[in-house]
Amino acid sequence: MIDTDLYKAKELYPFQVDTVFSILAELEANGNDFNLLYQLPTGGGKTVIFSDIAKKYIAKWNKKVLILTHRIELSVQTSKQLSAIGVNNKVISSEVKNLNDQDDYDCFIAMVETLNNRLNENQNFVEDVGLVIVDEAHYNSFRKIFQYYNGRNILGVTATPLSSNKALPLKDHYNKLLVGESISGLIEKGYLSAAETYSYDVNLHGLKIGTNGDFTISSSDILYSNYFMQEKLIFAYEEVAIGHKTLIFNAGIETSRRVEEVFKKRKYNIRHLDSTFSDKDRKDVLHWFKYTPDAILTSVGILTTGFDEPTVKTIIINRATRSLTLYHQMIGRGSRRLPDKKDFTIIDLGNNVKRFGFWQDYINWHDAFRFPDRFLESRISELEDMEFEVEFEFPKGFEKIIDINILESFNIKECYLECIERGKKGKLAVEKSLDNHYQAISLTAKNLDHALALQKSLQDHIEHRVKQYTKCISKSTENYMKYLLETYNRQLSQKLRLEVQDS
Repeated sequence: MIDTDLYKAKELYPFQVDTVFSILAELEANGNDFNLLYQLPTGGGKTVIFSDIAKKYIAKWNKKVLILTHRIELSVQTSKQLSAIGVNNKVISSEVKNLNDQDDYDCFIAMVETLNNRLNENQNFVEDVGLVIVDEAHYNSFRKIFQYYNGRNILGVTATPLSSNKALPLKDHYNKLLVGESISGLIEKGYLSAAETYSYDVNLHGLKIGTNGDFTISSSDILYSNYFMQEKLIFAYEEVAIGHKTLIFNAGIETSRRVEEVFKKRKYNIRHLDSTFSDKDRKDVLHWFKYTPDAILTSVGILTTGFDEPTVKTIIINRATRSLTLYHQMIGRGSRRLPDKKDFTIIDLGNNVKRFGFWQDYINWHDAFRFPDRFLESRISELEDMEFEVEFEFPKGFEKIIDINILESFNIKECYLECIERGKKGKLAVEKSLDNHYQAISLTAKNLDHALALQKSLQDHIEHRVKQYTKCISKSTENYMKYLLETYNRQLSQKLRLEVQDS
């Protein structure tokens, strides 16, 4: 239990009270085995809302509530709010191996990976759960938990109801979307600060798109670490944000370190923070940031969720992103309202406003939920897709599984263009790509089973190659892609069966 004397419960605003009753009414009307997704902008108070839902659900249904998060900070924040409103709760941290005392608690908060490990060992690790609440429900990692709670209610909450993996849309796991107050509505009612946006046109030539659909960290670091981009950042800060508490978001650590160096040379009060910092060092930096009026904090990824510092006056997006969720998460860090803070400044240095519109613009979230592909395609045009080279990034440690140098030595687009130039069929590029995959697998495989396992582990890379080819021939329909991918895999496995088992 968290000491409630150290934490004062946040009281619900009128619109939050209405939301609690609306959600509970949906659960009651639809019975068990009903999954509801709730959308509310960052800063709208999702934690306060779902904590109150947990309290009322426990009282009404006499069942336990399980709350899932993906960051320990969010778990602790939720536990404090629950304790302050009188809900007996326990955080299931990595140190918690069993729940012999679970009868003492009505609510449990767990990080998804920790809970998944416990449930793999014991499917009834947490007993008598009636409602599972998923914070930041757009993250795909939560899905692995759902199988253990069939027949129970699941409530997902998120600011952006778009899955982190567009191949696995949220509509596949949630029966209905309930949309909360809009950003403009929360501003108008005085719950969020208004934003003034300054967008500086940036030449993004050189950025590459990774397999996750966003720009790669490596290409972003190269672009944003150069002299001209650093100068543009300094110019923008000095033009509209000088002296204000400022949070700078970067794509890579190299860029953020460079930003810190450049600002320090100008005698500005700046510090850098990234995920490699120890807990103590991170707390020291955030304490400094909180109590330093003109502080500038340059960071990488770590502060997009689970970070709440209402005194931030300026958000600088020193990166380009193709993720609407990330765009809203970054800006949301500056939207908190204070008695002496009714507005904040956004500086966009990644042409993100062109891509997604202004932060406070109306978004049809029902459309995003029902038709995610169409929704995203309407914001990221084919022209932009053609402007950037799509680059595959292998997962960390993948070089220990297979020789990725062999795979990276082949470029299907370059091969296709070379074939056409020599008057040969473009389809020859697919055959050469298949030979390249075969070479990499056969040089590593110990036997046929190992070879087929390696082929399976390369599916993302194979799909990337096939997509590149279909773009070359301007024939990228979903059915053709599926046909080509199935043919490619069948021919590759046949080649492996013929060659590898005889070796």
